[in-house]
Amino acid sequence: MPASSKADPARAYWAIEDSLGHLARLIFRSFSMLRDAQTRAHGVSSGHWTFLRQLWREDGLSQHELSRRLVMQDATTTVALRGLEKQGLIHRHVNRRDRRETLVYLTPRARELASTLLPVTGDVQTLATRGFTPDEVRALRSLLCRIIVNLVEEEASHLDRGQW
Repeated sequence: MPASSKADPARAYWAIEDSLGHLARLIFRSFSMLRDAQTRAHGVSSGHWTFLRQLWREDGLSQHELSRRLVMQDATTTVALRGLEKQGLIHRHVNRRDRRETLVYLTPRARELASTLLPVTGDVQTLATRGFTPDEVRALRSLLCRIIVNLVEEEASHLDRGQW
């Protein structure tokens, strides 16, 4: 990278280049904005995208399990699901086997959107890794997964010690 942000205006965008967290945030932000530009045309916001993507993988999850898998608070999930329900993309039913549990199901309209919207993520990923070799993409994915494992293990140890 050039030493001066005046020589390279993009440098100012990632001025905290020593911070992996900051770089990860910038990548996430750009991915989200590019994907959102295409999904909004179908009435799907970036906030709703995460829930739909998980339900496209496995429909009929409980609200609590959906929160757990997406690492979100139950209250956040409830608000998002209310919006998805209002848009006609999901419906919720009380679990007949355990009435304390609410199950979330995609509507036919949401299932149809999968074939249109899921490729958008692939398109953004292709754009993001333009100029990378397949081996570089695999290496990047592997390194990012290792970072996640390290951080999740540390989070767990803090929780075990009652530090959070």
